[in-house]
Amino acid sequence: MPHPPPQRRPIRSFVLREGRLTAGQQRAFHDHWPRYGIDFVGQPLALEQLFTKPQPLYLEIGFGNGESLARMAAAAPEQNFLGIEVHRPGVGHLLLRAAELELPNLRIIRHDALEVLTHGIPEKSLDGLLLFFPDPWPKQRHHKRRIFRPALLDPLTRTLKPGALLHAATDWEEYAHAMLALMEQYRDSFDNLVAPGAFSPRPDYRPLTKFEQRGTRLGHAVWDLRFQRR
Repeated sequence: MPHPPPQRRPIRSFVLREGRLTAGQQRAFHDHWPRYGIDFVGQPLALEQLFTKPQPLYLEIGFGNGESLARMAAAAPEQNFLGIEVHRPGVGHLLLRAAELELPNLRIIRHDALEVLTHGIPEKSLDGLLLFFPDPWPKQRHHKRRIFRPALLDPLTRTLKPGALLHAATDWEEYAHAMLALMEQYRDSFDNLVAPGAFSPRPDYRPLTKFEQRGTRLGHAVWDLRFQRR
């Protein structure tokens, strides 16, 4: 009998190098995950049941330590925010901040974002997708691991409502231009909110991170891309 073809491993946009959790982050998982955490098991999420109020929903992929996401949620209580991150220390830090700020409009998933977007987010349910400073995977042979690729944009196109926002930002110039070039392939589905082929000024709702502030002082640029779902 012929052997079945070997299954190809999915291309991941991240590598799990888990740092040690602080005592506070460990307590955060125990104390605050039941309130803010969502255990994703591969099934479509009932998004309307995750939050205390039905409000416009914005999804951030790869929130890092979660500081910017917590600040956005605190500044916009009329919106709901769902954050996805795989690294436990960052999730633990955001759990602490969410509890400290008492954010009823924030929920967290610790899982592969592409799997959640593909299998967990219903069609036309998101009012916005936020992707700030994803890993640029700068070496040419690693570009296939970048998260901003058709594997993201195909399910994203399905899950964004008409008029929804797609906002990405990077401090890696080559990656920024690669993002713009890829969005050109989706011009039937997205409109550049500035002009075709143009980057956007940083909007006020995107907080400046400490990393970004330090880079700005050193003369490093940041490129924002803002598109609207047709």
